[in-house]
Amino acid sequence: MLWVIHCGRGVILVLIIKERATLGQIEQMLQTLGLYIKVAVDIERKILAGGGEKHAFCEAALLEDGSRQRDIWGADWVPFNQSIAYESIINIRPSQNNRSMLIQDPVIRERVKQIAQELIGGHEPEVR
Repeated sequence: MLWVIHCGRGVILVLIIKERATLGQIEQMLQTLGLYIKVAVDIERKILAGGGEKHAFCEAALLEDGSRQRDIWGADWVPFNQSIAYESIINIRPSQNNRSMLIQDPVIRERVKQIAQELIGGHEPEVR
């Protein structure tokens, strides 16, 4: 599912991924940042949104699609080495005992990693 955001700098594309992504979808999500993909992962629905220049854009797409904010966590996915970084401003939520941009709960980190690997892992696009 494609989610389009119109902003002052043009159009930002965010894809909602509910089943294994294609290489073409990975390349679409890489268009904005080139080397990595901003993602927001719904750990309950086991889906993610990726692309754009801010995790908040991905989070907004998931919220519009029916996700609950408390289930959405931000990360960066690097398809070239299949690595993930768990840092995002959307992760700051004292009400859930996460007072940092990093996902502090190892169980949540593992769920985010597992969902990202299942949905967007395994693809190695060409470096441009």
